[in-house]
Amino acid sequence: MAMVGLFWITEDCVYVGAEAVGAASGVRLTEAGVETVGLDHGSSWGWEKVRRIEAADVAVRSAARRLASLALDSVVVLVSGDGVLPPAFTVRVETADAAEEVSVFSPAVGGIYTPLEYDLSRAVLERLTDDVSRVGELLAWGRAHAADGTPRREEREELLREWAGA
Repeated sequence: MAMVGLFWITEDCVYVGAEAVGAASGVRLTEAGVETVGLDHGSSWGWEKVRRIEAADVAVRSAARRLASLALDSVVVLVSGDGVLPPAFTVRVETADAAEEVSVFSPAVGGIYTPLEYDLSRAVLERLTDDVSRVGELLAWGRAHAADGTPRREEREELLREWAGA
């Protein structure tokens, strides 16, 4: 599995946010469509019904501020001995008939993204609803590379640019 932007990519599917495990909620993207999963969710739509997918409430900071936040979080955990769940953000799936909001865990370390990675991820989400073949590109990348783990920041940004058509 690998994290690229707001996406958690496995060999079989793409999640917006971290992979939903157990009762955790999530949004899964497949070539067939979009699914919300988890204890309080269980909807699915074919791509022809999906009008928009948005991510909101995402922690975005400059690279320097991100590093400072991660360092502070590490000190708090070290001193208190209390680990915390990863930060969450909201994914909104909009169809012609309705909209569903799902709170998902962030796949990024500390849950913080740089502005560029966040903007490119949003562009990929927009592009996916306009051109469903883009999901196939993410899935093909996952089959070939997800087992290698999360790529470095520069490679993630380049992948996001490619997938967004930027």
